[in-house]
Amino acid sequence: MQNSPIGLMDSGVGGLTVLKEVQRLLPTEKTVFLGDQARLPYGPRDAAEVTTFTRQIAAFLRQRADIKMLIIACNTATAAALSTMQRELTIPVVGVIAPGARSAVQATKNHRIGVIATTGTIKSDQYRQTILTKDPNNQVFSLACQNFVDLVEANDLDSDHARAVVRAGLAPLQDRNIDTLVMGCTHFPLLRPLIQDVMGPAVTLVDPGTATAKMATSLLDYWDLANPSGVAHPAAVYYTTGDVDRFNKLADNWLKETPVRAHQLPVATLTQTTEVG
Repeated sequence: MQNSPIGLMDSGVGGLTVLKEVQRLLPTEKTVFLGDQARLPYGPRDAAEVTTFTRQIAAFLRQRADIKMLIIACNTATAAALSTMQRELTIPVVGVIAPGARSAVQATKNHRIGVIATTGTIKSDQYRQTILTKDPNNQVFSLACQNFVDLVEANDLDSDHARAVVRAGLAPLQDRNIDTLVMGCTHFPLLRPLIQDVMGPAVTLVDPGTATAKMATSLLDYWDLANPSGVAHPAAVYYTTGDVDRFNKLADNWLKETPVRAHQLPVATLTQTTEVG
């Protein structure tokens, strides 16, 4: 198992922000990433459907790649399916919400924290609940920014249109006096410069992907699963259920380990893969 890869899944390309941190912090670990772009977005879907998708992806990664750890690099899927996958799988399963919430609690000075995420993540209320569990002195202001996902998936990261969408989307948080903002969707760090520009330099942006990667390093050591080979930057494997060329282009722009050459994965392959463990 030590030589097996770490598996990461997302509804699209946003989870690459988590993968980038995993590759940075764990440079000798093999990784396999699956972006379910054909069924994007997950945010408006109900929790049961998202759990089904997550179960299918986990089974595929277990059977095809024999992964030793699953990172659910999607906040919507974490909210819907993390506890289920932790019960059903015999390998460690890591989500992005708890690490992100912990980072926000540690970062805030005035105890006023904003959370932006997809509709599904905001509806689950898990970020607010987790933040308050860690420190009930905080006030949490949650805001769904579902259309930010569309910008990232279209690789529209710095156009005038993207700036206008981000400015309008964040407007409800402008008068909340927050000093910390959780980017509670793994797509959103790709829009970080635009978000920071709108919120201003006094607001600390929290990227749950960084905290999640740090948690993964600790779990690998705890479970004695770290790769002992010492070979730096082994080739990663990528799958997408969507358009391969678009996936590759955005991944090449974002990741350091390039070029990315993803495999096209028909959704039908996932729907026929149901066994987990």
